[in-house]
Amino acid sequence: MAFKSGFATIVGRTNVGKSTLLNKIIGQKIVITSNKPQTTRQRLKGVFTNDEGQIVFIDTPGIHKPKYKLGEFLIDETKTAIPDADVVLFLIDGSVPAGTGDKWIAENLLKISTKIILVVNKVDLIKDLKKRDENIESYQKLFENKLDVVKVSAKTGRNIDTLINNIIKNFKEGPEYYDEDEVTDQNMRLIAQEIIREKVLLLTQDEVPHSCAIKIDKFEEQEKIVRIKATIHVEHDSQKGIIIGKKGLMLKEIGSQARKELEELVENKVFLELFVKVSKNWRKNENLLKDFGYTQE
Repeated sequence: MAFKSGFATIVGRTNVGKSTLLNKIIGQKIVITSNKPQTTRQRLKGVFTNDEGQIVFIDTPGIHKPKYKLGEFLIDETKTAIPDADVVLFLIDGSVPAGTGDKWIAENLLKISTKIILVVNKVDLIKDLKKRDENIESYQKLFENKLDVVKVSAKTGRNIDTLINNIIKNFKEGPEYYDEDEVTDQNMRLIAQEIIREKVLLLTQDEVPHSCAIKIDKFEEQEKIVRIKATIHVEHDSQKGIIIGKKGLMLKEIGSQARKELEELVENKVFLELFVKVSKNWRKNENLLKDFGYTQE
């Protein structure tokens, strides 16, 4: 059987489960997840390889109405990832009908000739099958032609094999872009940055996550230890206080959880130093966005 390969871009509204789906397909965590919108901020690649072929997945930021320069960057990241895809996975939350955000995606991003698969997530949460089918139909109506549908659960892994087969079926014969043991193209600096940001997302109050950016100031790999120095940038003094916490306990917990996860990844001891800095209105500042890595390649 011929080996097939290609690129599959995952698009959808915020919090539909794009990163959770990708982690489940790959079989390990390569993308941070949380229940906060805009958790994913950059295009990230995950690589799945089996005997039939190789899928290079592109995980994109969740689509939302931009309020800042950062939001515009997130939309641009998704727009850039679509034209080069061989297959686009439009991931939806099957427990709710199509909304204005889904309509915007269909009209502004998915008026394309590329193959689109409607991936219905969270089917494990839906007991009323009639309602589920009505919800799916509301998404189908956004497109002139009926889309192929695959119902999955990113959380439990239900029907993931079916989804993989459907994607590879639409690929042409092609090369192995990555070695079969590679699962992502991210370097360790970016992974460290994202893991620290994930811990901030999970541990702090709602007002902090969107205003938080991480910059890795030093990443030094030695034989017996990896030394990482990072700064957590926020927009307001009150947010700095939340992240540091009473007697520095919150910052200590963020660092502790991030260090443990990093040690598992690098299979070495990690010395992690964290600092907190107020960079007022960084989400509106193009120079700071670029400095924090939020710039189009």
